[in-house]
Amino acid sequence: MLLPVALSVLVGAASQRITGMGFALIAAPALVVLLGPFDGVVVVNLCAVLSSLLILPRVWRLVEGRRLAWLLPPAILGTVAGAIVAANVPGRVLQVGVGLLVVVALTVTLVVTRTAAAPSDDAATGPAPAIIAGAASGFMNASAGVGGPALSVYAVATRWPQAGFAATAQAYFIVIGSAALLGKFVATGWSWPSLDPAAWPFVIGALLVGLLIGEWLAPRVSHRAARLAVVVIAYVGGAAALVDGVLELLG
Repeated sequence: MLLPVALSVLVGAASQRITGMGFALIAAPALVVLLGPFDGVVVVNLCAVLSSLLILPRVWRLVEGRRLAWLLPPAILGTVAGAIVAANVPGRVLQVGVGLLVVVALTVTLVVTRTAAAPSDDAATGPAPAIIAGAASGFMNASAGVGGPALSVYAVATRWPQAGFAATAQAYFIVIGSAALLGKFVATGWSWPSLDPAAWPFVIGALLVGLLIGEWLAPRVSHRAARLAVVVIAYVGGAAALVDGVLELLG
């Protein structure tokens, strides 16, 4: 089991460095299947925070503080609700929810992306869309480990330039990921994932290798190709988590 866990973390970290997001989209469905719904999401949150912490110094100058200020407060409130759900919903039901959230969120992202060529609505750049996106992202990040799609939909709808989005997303994911972890630990009496302690060095090592691979690939891979790969892999992972959870419920 350790090898597929490490591979999921490696690929997710590489995607995070190349596109600015995608760690949870790629790693969460696989880790939920491999480690279980609660442990899998906690490991995703931990690794996602560490990944963004390592990337942020390289893109700090491009972080957009005003957008970050609108997104974070509702995201933290959404995180509280998501952490409560994650700690109290039965495991297999949560696993089905993880897979369903990934598939639905990605589908919405693709639909918004396909219609992005239409004239933009000036209202989309105001605080209301940011508040809605932040709340949805925080809830999904805490409950399913996938806060990126809601943020991506907001970025597309507001024509957020990729460089600023990718940089701001790192600071955003550090805050909401840390809040999600704190909420889950408090809600479960500081319960730690049951992953073998000896496995953690391999997981962290895979994360670092993934970031190094992403650093090397970033200038060599087109943004469109990278995003397409994230979507395809995440769809497969989300479907796998959904099907596995449904079969367990039926069994």
